[in-house]
Amino acid sequence: MTSVVKHQNPLAGVLWMLATGASFVGVTAVVKHVGAAVPAAEAAFLRYALGLVFLIPMIRPILKANLTARQIKLFGIRGLAHTVAVILWFYAMARIPMAEVTAMNYLNPVYVTIGAALFLGEALPPRRLAAVGVALIGALVILRPGLREVESGHLAMLVTAALFAVSYLLAKVLSDELSAVVVVGMLSVTVTIGLLPFAVAVWVTPTAEQCAWLFLVACFATSGHYCMTRAFAAAPLSVTQPVTFLQLVWATLMGAVFFGEAADGFVIAGGAMIVSAVSFISWREARARRRITPAVGQTKS
Repeated sequence: MTSVVKHQNPLAGVLWMLATGASFVGVTAVVKHVGAAVPAAEAAFLRYALGLVFLIPMIRPILKANLTARQIKLFGIRGLAHTVAVILWFYAMARIPMAEVTAMNYLNPVYVTIGAALFLGEALPPRRLAAVGVALIGALVILRPGLREVESGHLAMLVTAALFAVSYLLAKVLSDELSAVVVVGMLSVTVTIGLLPFAVAVWVTPTAEQCAWLFLVACFATSGHYCMTRAFAAAPLSVTQPVTFLQLVWATLMGAVFFGEAADGFVIAGGAMIVSAVSFISWREARARRRITPAVGQTKS
């Protein structure tokens, strides 16, 4: 019996991952531009509500999935975790520099690795544990507690990364039972519903221009996830994962040029430590022929 060898194209994988990074930096920049003019919960709700147009092709597969009560419960828990994470991410974006949000978002895969060991029985051998330690030290380099003020936006991002990890782990469980289309579509549905009461509580009537910007966020996010999927199909994670560090470089440049945010060498250094650790973890998992830790950006809104 012969196995089918999947064709790999490293250059295409790198190019698709570059497009992924550009899309996700676009998400960050547009949310930064909207800023605090629209409350975080409302901005997050509008991003998902306006993006429901992309859900149309997923409606039939969701209805045909015949979800069990247990699956619906897991989707509900995932939706709640993702809802709070998205609100906190929008909150952080309006309060701390783009580069710091981007760098701290790299912690998502690290939290997933820890959660998989604690709750899914995944092994956490010494080398992988050391990589997790390096990533956490990288977070401390970014935050520098005691050397500067740790703002509410930084704390929000720490919780955001942890909640996105919870969302990813639940997606991993559900993906073993249901198609990717159903898992992605149900996330959009549950998060939109979950965000609605939070948005109503702080509602400020948005302008047409603000709605247009937030729809652009939905377009960039959809583009980012599509390009990332193409990158994964074209090349192994050991090739595409290091490219994600450029997201931090682009975010730093964009923050400096368009938002007057000073470039911070500590943020770059800490982000490099986290990405290096995540790349090592991904490489080790590829060697073991299993996939638990998501690529950087895979848990993003």
